[in-house]
Amino acid sequence: MRRVAYFFGSAAAAGAGTYVVIYLYRWQWQRAILCGVLLLVVEVMLLGIVLLGRLARIEERMRDADRRQEDVLARLREKDARPAGDRFRWLDEPTSRTYVFVPVLMVTGVLLSGLAWIVQRIASATARPTAERRLAGRLAVLAAPDPARGADPHGKNDLDEVEELDDLPPIGARGRHDRTVRVLTVGVVGAALVGALVVGLADLTQTREEDAKNSEATSLLLKVDMRGTNMTAERESLAAHQLWERCRDSTSVPLNRATLGKLGDGLFAGVVQPALTDHDRMRLRGCLEDTGLDRTHLTVVGIGDADADDD
Repeated sequence: MRRVAYFFGSAAAAGAGTYVVIYLYRWQWQRAILCGVLLLVVEVMLLGIVLLGRLARIEERMRDADRRQEDVLARLREKDARPAGDRFRWLDEPTSRTYVFVPVLMVTGVLLSGLAWIVQRIASATARPTAERRLAGRLAVLAAPDPARGADPHGKNDLDEVEELDDLPPIGARGRHDRTVRVLTVGVVGAALVGALVVGLADLTQTREEDAKNSEATSLLLKVDMRGTNMTAERESLAAHQLWERCRDSTSVPLNRATLGKLGDGLFAGVVQPALTDHDRMRLRGCLEDTGLDRTHLTVVGIGDADADDD
C-alpha cells in the first residue's frame, strides 16, 4: 500500500511540476499558482507518509525492547523466587560422620598430576628430530622471505620491489571510492539539469526587445463560455470586457488603443494598437485564457496582424 501511495504521489508531483513550468511559459499565473500549491500539498503528503513509516518502525522497536525487558525481568524474578535446592546435603548432615569427599578429590588430583608428568617424560625421551624437521618443512611455506637471501652484490634487494602491506589499499577502499565518485557524478549531473531548467525557464519567460511589426494593429477573436443558469448575453459581454481591460497591461508595450466588439453567440473581436510582437502575443493570450473570473472561461480562437485598410 505504501508503494502504491509513493507511485501515485510521485506521478502527481511530476505532473504538477510539469504544468507549473508550462503555465509559467504561457504567462498564466493563476494556473501556475494552483499547480504550485498542488505540488506543495503532494510533497507534504509524501513527507508525511515517510515520517509516519519511520515513527511506526520506531514504535515497533520500542515495543520489542519493552517486551524483551519484561521477559528478562520476569526471568530474574523467577530465578530469585526459586527455592534453594539441597545441592550439598552432606553439609547439612551431623558433624559426627566422617567426610572423605575433599581428601579423595585431593588425592585424585595428585595422582593425575603424577601420571601426566610420567607421560611427558616418556614423550620427550622418545621424540625424534625427524618429526620436528617434517613439521618445519610443512610450515616453511608460511614463513617470511629471508632478507639476506634476496640481497645481491650491487646492493639491490629483491624485497625492495615488493610493495609493503602498509602501502596497499585497505579492503573495501576501492568500493567506497567508486561509490563516492558515483554520488559526486549524480550530484553534478542533477545540479546541471536543475540549472539548465532554471536558465531555460528564465530565458523563455523574460521580456525581450523584438523587432516591431510592419502591421499597424493586432486583431483577436475571442470566445466566452460561462457556466450557470442565469448567464445572459449582458453578463457575457460584461465578463469579456472585464477580462479584456484586465489584460491590457500584460504586454511589454503600452496599448494605446484596445477595443473589443461583440459578434454574437459568445464571440468577441478585439483590436490592439500598436501591433504585438510574438512574445507580447503569448503574454496577452496567457492572460486572457488564465482563470480570472468565477464560472467564466475565455478562449483565444485566433490572433493575427491587421492593417489600416482591413475591414
